[in-house]
Amino acid sequence: MWTWFHKLASPPHFYRLAKALSPWFLVPGLALIAYGTFTGLFIAPPDYQQGDAYRIIYVHVPSAYLSQMAYTVMAIAGGIGLIWRMKLSHAVAAAVAPLGAWFTFLSLATGSIWGRPMWGTWWEWGDPRMMSQLILLFLYLGYMALRASIDDTAKADKASAVLALVGVINLVIVRYSVEWWSSLHQGQTILAEGGPAIDAEMLYPLLANILGFALVFGSLLLRRVRTEVLYRERRTRWVREMILSPQGQT
Repeated sequence: MWTWFHKLASPPHFYRLAKALSPWFLVPGLALIAYGTFTGLFIAPPDYQQGDAYRIIYVHVPSAYLSQMAYTVMAIAGGIGLIWRMKLSHAVAAAVAPLGAWFTFLSLATGSIWGRPMWGTWWEWGDPRMMSQLILLFLYLGYMALRASIDDTAKADKASAVLALVGVINLVIVRYSVEWWSSLHQGQTILAEGGPAIDAEMLYPLLANILGFALVFGSLLLRRVRTEVLYRERRTRWVREMILSPQGQT
């Protein structure tokens, strides 16, 4: 029953599968982003309170979702690596960290740009959502710094996986910070009780961008995992044979 799972954990099998799947994520992802961005910027109506300033949500919201999704992937992959000792899982965790850090930074930057005209300030140190999101960025940076500081790959995998799992606490805080404490940040819009609290003309391009960002993230992750696998397996027979073969898979 679980043979497919064990086969997926095989580095050479995953390497070939990732190469085949990456374009299927990238092309539709870019198409969705193109549609969502154009529709959101030029066709969707202005907000009755925020005017055209709200349009930054078409970058801010997808990047915020991806920052949290990436950390979830990193923590789950690290946990699987610790429990079942799958080297490929640690490779996934290592590959996803820089992507998650960039999406987190993008969410913070666009949030600050949005906050200046809406709240009258670029940054509010007392806001729980802003601060927990900033801590999320520090967790990503700390994860990558920890990996880089340990020469032994196996030890680096274990230590960074523990840090990733501990950081899940902050991920929960990011998710519920607006509900638990008073915040400048608005509450749930898409997942609000009673349905999305946003007009359909604004919602559909936003959903397209969220899905598009997720697909592009998936494609980038597959490419990064392939690179990580090659580095980790550089001394194995299958990598040497692949490099020396006439067709030379890349």
